[in-house]
Amino acid sequence: MTDTEPTPDRTLHVYVGEENRLREQTKEMLRAAEAGEEPEDVGPTHVLNFESEAELARLLSPANLALLRAIRQHEPESMRDAAEIVDRDFKEVHRNLTELSELGVIELVDDGRSKRPVAQYDDIEVHYSLVSDDVSTEQAGA
Repeated sequence: MTDTEPTPDRTLHVYVGEENRLREQTKEMLRAAEAGEEPEDVGPTHVLNFESEAELARLLSPANLALLRAIRQHEPESMRDAAEIVDRDFKEVHRNLTELSELGVIELVDDGRSKRPVAQYDDIEVHYSLVSDDVSTEQAGA
């Protein structure tokens, strides 16, 4: 890579309850492209939208964040290796890694008889509106 080539964006942008806004933004981008226009604000490339705060909390649980950091920093050779790095039970780590893979946050690459977890992103940015009514909140004790 030369100095003039842009660094690929490896930031995951996570939204909560923003499905309608993101859908409208995508429609506007498509309309501009069809008209041969340059879109005004393309927005982030890598986006994950959750419908509820509970879903966001699952992604950002301490166990998942520890796994994501371990995968990014240590590049484990297998799911079992990842479990050893974070010093947790293999079955729990397997469940967490499968969930993170389903979300597209990591990739599980077949490597012989095992699967190697690979980080897809360097950073996670959470965009959370305090004024939006679209978020499904779950109140404790209510």
